[in-house]
Amino acid sequence: MFEVVSNEVLAPKVHRLVLKVPRVAKTRQPGQFVIVRANDQSERIPLTIADADAKSGTITIIVQAIGPGTEEIVNTAAGQGLRDVAGPLGHPTHLEKWGKVVCVGGGVGTAVLYPLAAAAAKAGNEVTTIIGGRSEPFVILRNELAAFGEVLVTTEDGSLGTKGFVTAILQELLDDPARRPDAIFAVGPVPMMAAVVKIVPEEIPTLVSLNPIMVDGTGMCGGCRVTVGGEVKFACVDGPEFDGHAVDFKELMNRQATYTDNQHCRIGLDKK
Repeated sequence: MFEVVSNEVLAPKVHRLVLKVPRVAKTRQPGQFVIVRANDQSERIPLTIADADAKSGTITIIVQAIGPGTEEIVNTAAGQGLRDVAGPLGHPTHLEKWGKVVCVGGGVGTAVLYPLAAAAAKAGNEVTTIIGGRSEPFVILRNELAAFGEVLVTTEDGSLGTKGFVTAILQELLDDPARRPDAIFAVGPVPMMAAVVKIVPEEIPTLVSLNPIMVDGTGMCGGCRVTVGGEVKFACVDGPEFDGHAVDFKELMNRQATYTDNQHCRIGLDKK
């Protein structure tokens, strides 16, 4: 069992948990993830390592409760334990000193964006972060991200920051020669990442973090296969970050919807 050191609510159904996992905390690198199970009957849930403290032996994960597996995790109180925390898994983020880096996050994808923005700043880049959500309560980590550079916020209802989508702000930066990014990280819902890639010229490196269906995290099940540059890749072992311009987003969105009906049945929702 792995101890839950703290469990706090960041947004509706979104929790930040600090876990005691010394080995993972010591070896983790930005961009990597863990697979978590609340108990031996639970689903395996892949979650990005949002932060880590090697001295205290802890890692931080941010979880959105959207089904039985994630509900079990967020309902684990401080002092209790989680059955499995396996990792670190996946390739670390490719980092270099590009110059101006824009990090774009949507919803709970901002949790994945946080370690990338931190690492990009540490590498000497000038970081601007654009984050969005449905409304103010769903915009997370804006204060934490401000430690790495400018943070621009959008909400669909205009309750915080600029009304609209993150792509509108990104387009403004792309059109401004003085602020045009040299590299972009985009993390969030698949349609959002696809929309970001669509407006970014191919000469600007654009990395996306993919979250396809995943079971074991070792490349054995094949559930997380994606097509990148015309080749089949496995997000768990070849990613999770890929060149956004090379990703077949249409195929990815179709695969993400494969088990929608089953999930609705499990959580008692009317799929209509």
